[in-house]
Amino acid sequence: MTVSFQPASGPARRTVVAAAGAAGLAVALTACGGSDDGATAAPAESGGAADDAANGGGSGGSAGGTPLASTADIPEGGGKVFADQRVVVVQPSAGEFKAYSATCTHQGCAVKSVSDGLINCPCHNSNFSVTDGSVSSGPATKPLPEVRITVDGDSITLA
Repeated sequence: MTVSFQPASGPARRTVVAAAGAAGLAVALTACGGSDDGATAAPAESGGAADDAANGGGSGGSAGGTPLASTADIPEGGGKVFADQRVVVVQPSAGEFKAYSATCTHQGCAVKSVSDGLINCPCHNSNFSVTDGSVSSGPATKPLPEVRITVDGDSITLA
């Protein structure tokens, strides 16, 4: 009787190791994905009103006119994050209201607060100016994209 030490048919060891390495690389790139080229990583849930507004409108048609807040809810020099709409509304100076995407341009985390004239991302401590959305401190290198809003009387809505 002859015993063979060759494996039965199947992938070569080199093929298996290469495939495992490629899979590991794909996982690492996905986990660290995000870009500083101006594109923001999409949050797990997409297609919300802020996404539509930030992208110039959407096919759903429901983005326009989404009520956000009263002007009294937005402190001068500060702002408020609306997580469900993925937008942050700020009042850089008295009576001036602006809105930005609440998705950090570094790796797509949601910004969580506004204080001392800065929009703050808790993931890697990037901070953005309430005045123009520019980066005040990194690692983010791109500003928060502006989102169109409408202020009518004391009501703020997504445009």
